[in-house]
Amino acid sequence: MNILSQFRDIAAEHDALVCDVWGVLHNGRIPYLEAADALRRFKHEHGPVILLTNAPRPVSDLEVIFEKIGVPLDCYDAIMTSGVAARDDLARRGRVKMLHLGPERDRGVFAGLAVESVTVEEAQIVLNTGLYDDETETPESYAPLFARMKARDLTMLCANPDIVVERGEKLIFCAGALAREYEKQGGKVIYYGKPHRPIYDTVLALAERISGRKPTRPLAIGDGADTDIKGANGMGIDALFIAQGVHAAQLGALTVDGLTQLFAVPGVHAKAAMRALVW
Repeated sequence: MNILSQFRDIAAEHDALVCDVWGVLHNGRIPYLEAADALRRFKHEHGPVILLTNAPRPVSDLEVIFEKIGVPLDCYDAIMTSGVAARDDLARRGRVKMLHLGPERDRGVFAGLAVESVTVEEAQIVLNTGLYDDETETPESYAPLFARMKARDLTMLCANPDIVVERGEKLIFCAGALAREYEKQGGKVIYYGKPHRPIYDTVLALAERISGRKPTRPLAIGDGADTDIKGANGMGIDALFIAQGVHAAQLGALTVDGLTQLFAVPGVHAKAAMRALVW
């Protein structure tokens, strides 16, 4: 595995980017402007840049966040989110009574659909976008609710497979952590987003529409070993690992030995690694 100091060393080997957001472009509060510049340069010189995130939000919500924290809107061609994929599935289901498991800010993912938000006793399905209060709660806080859901044999739709995400200097539990707990109780979960293949098929088709040609040498960039890197491996495409994100504390110094140990548990591999994405 190559440890790079500059992205330009491998950029020309690829004709499209599938790039993560949290941990690569920002940490939830601070933009990484050198990363944005690297994406902008690739976009102008080599091919389309599609942002792919496990955010349980519509694209418009992400761009509001970008404008708020200062991520430039000209460094990418399009955005795809796990929230959009979950919304598309909900739309296909038609009228449904649904328990929404997640904060009020995530309700945009089903706004305008034929969905009735109800209690667990009335629900036909559960949409999981995250913890109600991710600053104070843990996945274990939901054990009583999950027992009630399992008793009714409710399927959970997980709109964000991530276990944790950066928020400033903290790691915050995500919907994937709740989904994992529900599965431990025997509950059924349907996942949208990385590392699952359908969302990559959607993104690569989007890149083809933007550029007018099918990408033959795409590169996935991300900070999550079990999402970004695993998803790229499953698609048979190259991956660039960014070390400053969710695994930063676990990894410590960026070394080949450290990366080998980090990737051993999910059983993944990356073409190269960088501390942070810079051109």
